[in-house]
Amino acid sequence: MRILVVGAGAIGGYFGGRLLEKGENVTFLVRERRKKQLDTAGLVVESVHGNVTQAVHAITASESAGPFDLILLSTKAYHLEGAIESIHPYVGEDTMILPLLNGISHFTRLEEEFGKDKIIGGLCFLESTLDETGKVIQSSPRHDLVFGERIGKRSERISKIEEAFSGTNTGFRLSENINHEIWNKYLFISALSGITTLMRAPIGPIRETEIGESIIIQLLRELIAIMKRIDAPLAEDIETVQMNQINALAYPMKSSMQRDMEKLLPVEADHLHGYLLDIARREEISVPLLAAIYTNLKVYEQSLK
Repeated sequence: MRILVVGAGAIGGYFGGRLLEKGENVTFLVRERRKKQLDTAGLVVESVHGNVTQAVHAITASESAGPFDLILLSTKAYHLEGAIESIHPYVGEDTMILPLLNGISHFTRLEEEFGKDKIIGGLCFLESTLDETGKVIQSSPRHDLVFGERIGKRSERISKIEEAFSGTNTGFRLSENINHEIWNKYLFISALSGITTLMRAPIGPIRETEIGESIIIQLLRELIAIMKRIDAPLAEDIETVQMNQINALAYPMKSSMQRDMEKLLPVEADHLHGYLLDIARREEISVPLLAAIYTNLKVYEQSLK
């Protein structure tokens, strides 16, 4: 299987590196500056699960490479349009596109561009970052990539992805209920990123304040109300399940969005919280805490200009 990983950053670099470590046929589509780094030093991953240093085949959008069997899309949401443009030459009749973005709205955009049948459901759980030298630094116990057919059944093509991913030093997993898992992740990441960016603090100090836990519960209830209004596939006990997950997080745990803010980087405000806020407005659902979170993020974005 010919695999194209779009980007060699914190996510694409990590999972692409694990595929290379196994011996899979992986190409990285990167910008010119990143290509020079990779050509000089290779792909370097420093991880609690074992380090990887690999020579890689990296291309830029100007290079011809023919169609790929699988395209792993690991960009941030605000780079989605650029990524779509860059991968067009590499999409063939049987190409599968596996996006690992947080949220849900990117699926609609990818379907509009490439057709519904080409888009595989996917998500990941990974805490990693790219340092100033180009190394991928991965520090979390979880390093999982979950994928599956969005129609909810095993197919011949999804079995080929499973075969390519099996045996890698990471938590690649085939799901036959990927839509459920995508929405659960969307709920979790929206709550965690929302509360940590609003409070400018890791989850531990927020939880231990007098009303911190009740504020997290309020946010979860607002988000759940929105998602259930549009019939998102959430379990009935999802509030309890997600609160248990949030309470189990390590005291110093920060969301990736909070880390991006600390580095004065762009954030996915519109893709995550703005998308849900638009639904709430349309459905006339009161969501004051979500509105405050979104406003906080937009004020931050204005400060970057």
